[in-house]
Amino acid sequence: MSPAGCPHVNSFKVDNWKQNLRLIYQCFVWSGSAETRKRKAKSCICHMCGAHLNRLHSCLYCVFFACFSKKHIHEHAKSKRHNLAIDLLYGGIYCFMCQDYIYDKEMEQIAKEEQRKAWKMQVKAPSFCAAGIGEKYSTWEPTKRELELLRHNPKRRRITSNCTIGLRGLINLGNTCFMNCIVQALTHTPLLRDFFLSDRHKCEMQSNSCLVCEMSQLFQEFYSGHRSPHIPFRLLHLVWTHARHLAGYEQQDAHEFLIAALDVLHRHCKGDARAQRFPLGRSRGWRGVWLWSDGERFLCVSADDNGKKANNPNHCNCIIDQIFTGGLQSDVTCQVCHGVSTTIDPFWDISLDLPGSSTPFWPLSPGGDVTALNGESHSTGATTLMDCLRRFTRPEHLGSSAKIKCSGCHSYQESTKQLTMKKLPIVACFHLKRFEHSAKLRRKITTYVSFPLELDMTPFMASSKESRMNGQYQQTVEAFNNDNKYSLFAVVNHQGTLESGHYTTFIRQHKDQWFKCDDAIITKASIKDVLDSEGYLLFYHKQFLEYE
Repeated sequence: MSPAGCPHVNSFKVDNWKQNLRLIYQCFVWSGSAETRKRKAKSCICHMCGAHLNRLHSCLYCVFFACFSKKHIHEHAKSKRHNLAIDLLYGGIYCFMCQDYIYDKEMEQIAKEEQRKAWKMQVKAPSFCAAGIGEKYSTWEPTKRELELLRHNPKRRRITSNCTIGLRGLINLGNTCFMNCIVQALTHTPLLRDFFLSDRHKCEMQSNSCLVCEMSQLFQEFYSGHRSPHIPFRLLHLVWTHARHLAGYEQQDAHEFLIAALDVLHRHCKGDARAQRFPLGRSRGWRGVWLWSDGERFLCVSADDNGKKANNPNHCNCIIDQIFTGGLQSDVTCQVCHGVSTTIDPFWDISLDLPGSSTPFWPLSPGGDVTALNGESHSTGATTLMDCLRRFTRPEHLGSSAKIKCSGCHSYQESTKQLTMKKLPIVACFHLKRFEHSAKLRRKITTYVSFPLELDMTPFMASSKESRMNGQYQQTVEAFNNDNKYSLFAVVNHQGTLESGHYTTFIRQHKDQWFKCDDAIITKASIKDVLDSEGYLLFYHKQFLEYE
């Protein structure tokens, strides 16, 4: 699927092709009336094996229905040279020459128009339910009785342990496992799910290329109860459109896709399709938060937010920043006058160095004890996530080649820099830097990092910094603050090498139920499977989001 479209659709665009395509959508894809639903139920069976399921497709050139899973529609296309077929469940058009689902602007417009017509017919006859992806998910308007019940029962309802709503595989569209794994993590992010399923997004964009609208539709698909794998071709096309560096069928980095997706979602939430990125200056010793493919670090802010970001790291009120944005405090201390310069920058994720990389993991600072860290002995055993976070927040000597101008000394002096968490996000994402790229070296770091199911971020808060004296950390009352405690809900893993690999995701469905998402295949997993995995991206949410 390319943004330019498929060159083979021209063979179909002859005579009354638009009328014919509309009839197919009306009768066999998005059936709005009771009559068309009955017709679809009776006639939409595979003409070869008689099955109703197996991803039925209809030939666009003749009235012929056949299974996609069993390749019956492929056999028809090969024998008749009819190269285009339409998915009767999702409405996507497949080209057998391109061997992929295709995008065509005119066909897409017809599909949307017929979909809207079907929605309107369903609203008039709510007792009927159309089959397939064309199903309209209207906003829930509670009755007086329901409002009364909600007032007396404000707690969330318990979900049965065998409930599979929200579990749905994703078709790999050609090296798109990097996208599928991030989509699985996002669709199981509690507050993001609640936002989209309550129809909170109000699109302000003039065009129909809003990624937030597509994500909203994606959430509806995931939680519709359908069990067949979803085909995210529209999402892929929009990502290619708005993040050109990710376009194409080459394998991409899941972390880079996550940041690009959050960036586009953030901009589209504000109705702005233009990028507004302001580069942060490079400096030695900066253990950055956002790292883009060209090596530049960017801070995504709106045009009028420049003066506000220091005092309010969560400067934007969109749902993305409300959930994912935290505040990172940077304290630069002059080694001569000991004056401290403090800045606060927003972050969406934290990238953590690993042992085994070219960047020295220990010791912490010049003259420091290689065996001690904040009064704790560093074990020679498995590295933990806490070890990586301690290293991330430890004081770092910037060196004589990176002197800064001290406002107290009024001259360039050596300094130390320390990062701490000023404000924690609702969802914390930790990126373990397993892919090392340099002029002389390109490799994957396979160091095992142990990560917990529950994480307390209190030791890494800026407010806890004052209690660290002489290399010792003293427990404070803030340690008992549940606002700093997190629960693990998703883990993205990468199997293979730097040149050839595959992404999968572990997601938590209920409190103690985990599932492995491997593109279209979803299997049950144990907690041991999750904790024994290598780990590339770790997603934690604050514990107050736990179901009761």
